[in-house]
Amino acid sequence: MNALPPRFPITADEIDMVVTEFYARVREDEVLAPVFFQSLPPLPKAWMAHEEKIAAFWRNAILFERSYDGNPQKVHSERDAVEAEHFAVWLDLFDVVLKEKLRPEQAATWSDLAHRIGRGLKMGVVQARAKYGDIPDLDLG
Repeated sequence: MNALPPRFPITADEIDMVVTEFYARVREDEVLAPVFFQSLPPLPKAWMAHEEKIAAFWRNAILFERSYDGNPQKVHSERDAVEAEHFAVWLDLFDVVLKEKLRPEQAATWSDLAHRIGRGLKMGVVQARAKYGDIPDLDLG
């Protein structure tokens, strides 16, 4: 049992369902699919493992399960295919899935969390690619 209550009322199954649906759409998205396919082969086993890891990330962030082991900032910054502008596309698609699959209050709260995390990841990618002496671009839109 977790010591902390969830950030908002949602089940692990609902989190898993959102993640599965989101990545089904990512594989069809003209902007995001090529980015993901550079790291993940179009094999069901590879995508299932990725989805399980990301669902664990969200269960950790929302339910405080402590089942996620990874460093999303490092992973995103190290992927040359990931560009700062991809985060807006990712978040827009994620918001669509949240609104379709969850109750409005769940969707809004999870969206707020995702956007905060997305801003941080985007900033990390921008800063990791900055040249020494560059003025930081903190327009995280």
